[in-house]
Amino acid sequence: MLIRTPDGVTLSADLLGAPGARTVCLVHSLGADSGMWAEQVPVLLAAGHRVLRIDLRGHGGSGATAGAYTMAMLGDDLAFMLRRLDLGPVDYVGLSLGGMSGQALALDHPGLLRSIVICDALPESLPNADAIWGPRLAAVRAAGSVQPVAQGTIERWLTPAFQAANPARWAEILATIEATTADGYCGCVEAIMRFSHVARLPSLAIPTLVLCGEDDHAVPPAEGQRIASLVPDGRFISIPEARHLPNVEKPGDFNRVLLEWLGR
Repeated sequence: MLIRTPDGVTLSADLLGAPGARTVCLVHSLGADSGMWAEQVPVLLAAGHRVLRIDLRGHGGSGATAGAYTMAMLGDDLAFMLRRLDLGPVDYVGLSLGGMSGQALALDHPGLLRSIVICDALPESLPNADAIWGPRLAAVRAAGSVQPVAQGTIERWLTPAFQAANPARWAEILATIEATTADGYCGCVEAIMRFSHVARLPSLAIPTLVLCGEDDHAVPPAEGQRIASLVPDGRFISIPEARHLPNVEKPGDFNRVLLEWLGR
């Protein structure tokens, strides 16, 4: 489905499962799209949940705007979609950028979420964000494409062992990164470089689970532990032998933890 926001951006989402079932909303990382959750959707549907997947601005089937985005803007996009669909409070699962924009959603729009799972995400920009992201932004802007940074991105996300065992899935994810719009990538990177939820996380009044790949090279697990320590009802779990996409690399472990959480 496609829904146009008040500022004219078309957001893409899909909604699967029986009407009236408890809805789990899945939101992807920078440079990915809703296909990132292929390992979770069948399991959630089999457990009786309804599944909503949203493509963030500039990713997948959603339109892009030029210029810098903010976490508040991305959170507002998600809130607009949830209100338009009128599904009632949902259980939210966001990874990386999806986890950061999900924090904005939960903090700025209370009442839309029943619970939140924040995966491999930061509570605020890293102190060296300019050094990390500056060269990537320059490369993408010069090429007008995400392709120059795609290989380095997927190597931070997934282990060589996963690539060797799952070459088709690796290629699929790499192609998705490469297909991300330059405007969408750069706009979202600007949001990642300039945000902080730290002062407000102690007011997050919904159950919160924080997950992180034990070997994440993009988001140190200590940042996830920090989020869990800041929220009143926070819990932290690491997924062994996984980098930035534990839902893809270790879906059995990830799905078990997620279903146990949703069953609480």
